[in-house]
Amino acid sequence: MLNSLKDIIKPGSEEEKLADQIDVSRLPQHIAVIMDGNGRWAKKKKLPRIEGHRAGTQSVQEVVEACARIGIKYLTLYAFSKENWKRPKKEVGTLWKLLEEYLKREDKELMKNDLKLKVIGQRREIPDRVRKELERVENLTQNNHRLTIVLALNYGGRAEILDAVKKILEGKKFNSSSLTENQFSQFLYTANTPDPDLLIRTSGELRVSNFLLWQIAYSEIWITQEYWPDFRRKHVLQALVDYQKRERRFGDVQSSS
Repeated sequence: MLNSLKDIIKPGSEEEKLADQIDVSRLPQHIAVIMDGNGRWAKKKKLPRIEGHRAGTQSVQEVVEACARIGIKYLTLYAFSKENWKRPKKEVGTLWKLLEEYLKREDKELMKNDLKLKVIGQRREIPDRVRKELERVENLTQNNHRLTIVLALNYGGRAEILDAVKKILEGKKFNSSSLTENQFSQFLYTANTPDPDLLIRTSGELRVSNFLLWQIAYSEIWITQEYWPDFRRKHVLQALVDYQKRERRFGDVQSSS
């Protein structure tokens, strides 16, 4: 078993059996998650939609802890898309409030556990109080190294690519014949962050929802029927076991390993 999980996994449990199957030498470096299903979770339980979002913060905490203990280096969470502004104003406002509360509550834990926070997306539309809190925690944790938590906020994959093109045109550093994929990647929000090896989506939906469109070109995709508020450490382990059974060829006829 992964030694880092021994003190939180019950002997003989399903989690222990899953952990025993994981090869620590073949872990994904970067996991990205589309956290979907908060509203449907709440509806199923006959609760207000916001209670689904509130419950979802518990899933974030458990997944972050699991990834840090397992040895994942990057965890990207799709927290708020550009399309989410279409939701009721009260719901949107409460979502930002929950994030602000989370940052104020968890900043000491991030430091204690050597966790780094990074934000990607178009920041100018994020409410001022939340943006300032995000910047505070980013600065506070900038020298941490155990796990980088990337929050995608006011994020859209197409907008990211378009913003990258605008930067290139404004800088006039490249002509069309010399620009490479690696150079282009440095103009994305995710510059200097490795592409996701594994993309997890909850709630059973079969779409990528405008998330990391450039970066997930060769990501392995794992979908679960669980709504995000029900997603736990066990599901992270299930995704890792399935990931390690796959042969990643990146377009070649042979595995890269």
